[in-house]
Amino acid sequence: MGGSVLKVRWLTLLLGVAILAGVASVVIVMRHDQPSSKVAGVGRTTPATPPGSPGPLTPTASAFTDPCGTFDTTTPAPYAVSGYWLVPTADRCTWRRQLQAIHKVGGDTVVRLGFGLSPRQVNYQTGEIKDKNGEGPDTRYATCVEDGVPCVKAAEKDLQAANPGNRITWTYVYRTDEQYGDGIFRCPTMERKIVVGKSVFYRLVAPDDGSDDATCDFSSKGRNYHVIIVSAGAEDSLTELLDLGDQFGIQVFPALPLAPRDPANSTRADPRHIGTLTTLTRRIVQDYGARFADRQSLGGVYQPFELQLRDWPDPSKVQTLTVYAEQHRIVEQELPGKPILISPYIDGRRNQKFTATPKQVAQGFKDLAKTGVEIIAPQDGRGTGKVGLFWPNWKNKQVDDQLKIVNGVGDSTYAAAYYGGTRDYYREMAQAREELASEGVQVQLWANVEAFEPSTPEQSGTPKCGSQVRSRTTKPRLDTQVTLAGPYVSKVISYMWSDFFTCGSPSLSEEIIQDWDRPIAVQAVRQARQIQEGLEVRGYHLASAKLTLSWPGIDTPRVVDSASVGWHDTTPIENLPYGIEKVWIPVDWATVPADVWVRVEVSSPDGRKAAEPVYYKNAG
Repeated sequence: MGGSVLKVRWLTLLLGVAILAGVASVVIVMRHDQPSSKVAGVGRTTPATPPGSPGPLTPTASAFTDPCGTFDTTTPAPYAVSGYWLVPTADRCTWRRQLQAIHKVGGDTVVRLGFGLSPRQVNYQTGEIKDKNGEGPDTRYATCVEDGVPCVKAAEKDLQAANPGNRITWTYVYRTDEQYGDGIFRCPTMERKIVVGKSVFYRLVAPDDGSDDATCDFSSKGRNYHVIIVSAGAEDSLTELLDLGDQFGIQVFPALPLAPRDPANSTRADPRHIGTLTTLTRRIVQDYGARFADRQSLGGVYQPFELQLRDWPDPSKVQTLTVYAEQHRIVEQELPGKPILISPYIDGRRNQKFTATPKQVAQGFKDLAKTGVEIIAPQDGRGTGKVGLFWPNWKNKQVDDQLKIVNGVGDSTYAAAYYGGTRDYYREMAQAREELASEGVQVQLWANVEAFEPSTPEQSGTPKCGSQVRSRTTKPRLDTQVTLAGPYVSKVISYMWSDFFTCGSPSLSEEIIQDWDRPIAVQAVRQARQIQEGLEVRGYHLASAKLTLSWPGIDTPRVVDSASVGWHDTTPIENLPYGIEKVWIPVDWATVPADVWVRVEVSSPDGRKAAEPVYYKNAG
């Protein structure tokens, strides 16, 4: 609102002080909800929606038409969640509909799931690549032949023609729906693109020591080599997604190659394959750099190997962190200016093994940041039930009914089931982020709010969402997740669009469109304005909001109309998501008893109440 409005409302404020003494509440913000004044930005790049930025990318036009139809690129229902995981289908027209639907609800970021690098057994007599279990031929790669010779056998023939001492010691396969340019090749005399009918393959060859030797000297001495056979798309999906990103104003994060898993523990990356993983990563990101480095729609890359955040006694001995560091170093070298995004998970259940407290997770956050990632978007844990959505004053309440089926939770209180709530974990990670910044390590903290429930569709009585085994959640639950991630993150994204936001009638995305401008509060802080003390509430869609303040022992909740006596400010706030705004009301801080939790409810002018209030303790 402008300064002229301030003059008019200031008169109203002065006249209303005496009245508001009886209708306002004292809310003194606790230490853990102190507003942050620092910005922890990405070290080498600008994130999709950096804090304090003017907003998302701008679409190239308000609509476009192609053979799939006409597509609207406006954003009529901008929701608090602005990024989504996506699995593009084989139907390119479906991609357009997906991105149009995502952009309609304010999505400006899409994260692609990844494919894995896989070591394979080979019958070296025939060159036949076996399936992942080593039991029979892999039909996907059986069609890869060169002049009638299987690709692995042809690679062996070419290597031994260069020097009879050359040997293939490992063969790997990698599946993708992308295609690559010449940047994928380091040694074109030994590497090539192979087209067999509608199938496209790439044959990559590199020394088995992981050096990816640029001299391409295959003849001076015999060496051991690794061969990677890439099964690619008939067309390049990434080029098409980036083109659509330009048209819709969406940034795309394609996935890095997923590291092979340790056979002894599938939750860990296998360090034996670091050399080949970094070779493939180098080739792919080199090619990205050659073709897409200047594309704004390429937001960065996504690290798809999941890791649980915890406090490791010796991070240098954690296999997955070691693999991360090597892979991320390659990205930094070959694709400067594009950040690495990762989404680790949290497990805060007291009654399960290998879980972690908020402070332990914060230490894990620091260790992860030091592997070279620039955006960490921890999963909030509510969809899996590994973390609960509750405020500190709720800890002795019974857990949500949806959580009772979760192992280690059951029919218990939040305090008995969990070390802390979602807000506790994000608060500690935000503090860790600030400490890292003081050490010169820059990292963004985003939130990944899970758009599903612990239950299966059969248990919940809800429609099945494609191939997903869990049931989708509701918009009120999603609003609550946004509230409790609160003031500690600079962006909110969600796993995942396909199919949790698109199944059912109405679908979750349709629910958002119908109710996109319902208020969502994320924080309340004590804030003076001019000579008056007051309360500032931060959140989404707060214009002309009514605030209802209550606490234990009060007979009648206090209702304050911010449109009459308050102040609304849409100026972007440092280190908070784009779209967060402020509403302020004057408060007489002497009217609430000390040491009580104050409930702050927010309602829109048409009476719609935020799904979740914010709570603060009056320290007196």
